[in-house]
Amino acid sequence: MPSHYLQIFTRRNAALLLLLGFSSGLPLALTSGTLQAWMAVENVDIKTIGFFSLVGQAYVFKFLWSPLMDRYTPPFLGRRRGWLLVTQLLLIVAIALMGFMQPSRDLTLLASLAVLVAFCSASQDIVFDAWKTDILPAEERGSGAAISVFGYRLAMLVSGGLALWLADRYLGWQAIWWLMAAMMVPGVIATLLAKEPDEAIVQPRSLEEAVIAPLRDFFTRNNAWLILSLIVLYKLGDAFAASLTTIFLIRGVGFDAGDVGLVNKTLGLFATIIGALFGGVLMQRLSLYRALMLFGILQALSNLAYWLLSVTDKHLYSMAAAVFAENLCGGMGTAAFVALLMTLCNKSFSATQFALLSALSAVGRVYVGPVAGWFVAGWGWPAFYAFSVAAALPGMVLLAGCKRTLDRAEKTREFAPRDRWPQAYRWAIRLLLLGCALAGIALALLALDALGVAHIDHLLATLFGGAALLGLAGVMLGSLLDYLAQRSAQD
Repeated sequence: MPSHYLQIFTRRNAALLLLLGFSSGLPLALTSGTLQAWMAVENVDIKTIGFFSLVGQAYVFKFLWSPLMDRYTPPFLGRRRGWLLVTQLLLIVAIALMGFMQPSRDLTLLASLAVLVAFCSASQDIVFDAWKTDILPAEERGSGAAISVFGYRLAMLVSGGLALWLADRYLGWQAIWWLMAAMMVPGVIATLLAKEPDEAIVQPRSLEEAVIAPLRDFFTRNNAWLILSLIVLYKLGDAFAASLTTIFLIRGVGFDAGDVGLVNKTLGLFATIIGALFGGVLMQRLSLYRALMLFGILQALSNLAYWLLSVTDKHLYSMAAAVFAENLCGGMGTAAFVALLMTLCNKSFSATQFALLSALSAVGRVYVGPVAGWFVAGWGWPAFYAFSVAAALPGMVLLAGCKRTLDRAEKTREFAPRDRWPQAYRWAIRLLLLGCALAGIALALLALDALGVAHIDHLLATLFGGAALLGLAGVMLGSLLDYLAQRSAQD
């Protein structure tokens, strides 16, 4: 690989992206796997441990408060770096305080601190995504995305597997939280050294504008709904393959849990990092569209490695090869996908738009689990992994339909305005918003049910199902209108 393609990794922004990516990824594993492991060791009730998983909802619904970070500017360091510093300092304090707690004694305080850590971590993600969107020129977005993914994944390894090992063997559980708090300090240093994005970027003048303008800006673009569908479906095949990987390797193939943990979690993580970095280098030679198409095809084909594993004899090297191939190609796809999200954001409110788009991108990953389990139960593992390849095809078709839009956005940084059927498009937006509102009501009721205030299990499934159907109907209607608009424009 020519050396000038690697120069991006030696520039000032590369080191900052790495450190800020690390700071962004560190709290995620702390409030999920690491906290759950600590409570399990302290013999906390399994139902209580399950309730703590709701802490992660902050990452899903971070778009709800992202307009505040677009609208308001702290009195120091600017709109992006100021919020970064605030969230990082709060994280250091909250993580350190968790080290003074005992799950068996201070469960309520521990839960409050876990919620605070998750909220501040999700807020840090909002601002970090906005900062890199604003600061990176178009030609550096692929490599910038790769470096930030590298830092993010490395941090998850440190605060996940390494933290558990250190807590068990050397430091104990309380000291590990103080160590993790100290490891947030390099992110603070990176924030102080970073440059604030161009002051000429116009920011919202009111909170109402910060909420409404990002939506209006996105949904008045040509092919906006096709792009929205692309965001949901681009990594759908990858999400299917990853949703049951651990269960497949243990129950489907028969590997030991220790071997699966070592290969799938450790080797898989390193393969994802290598894939993201290699994808970032390749994207300096490829257009965004070509990178998305190439990496998307590789993502789909890599699922065949698991299919091959399901129809051949068990062998540790075969598992390692399959895990490495799937995660390598998934990492390349992730680098291109993050670059896509940055391209789609208007810098005036990149925090809100990136948070919304990244939340939509998680829809497939969150909701494929039940479908995947049903599919395996009915058809078996070989058919499931063959289907995961087919599940990637709609995303590739949508990508081909968005080629002109993406090429124009990458070259001119502008999107053509939409000029057809405004009333029909309004109905698509209404259906989508109604689905989101219903999902919000269902989530509130779920919290009440978990707290024992109300027992409405039967109603929750109906509400979540209705929310999904309404949202899907809105997206399908908008996508159909975009397709018809393209056809009429070509005639």
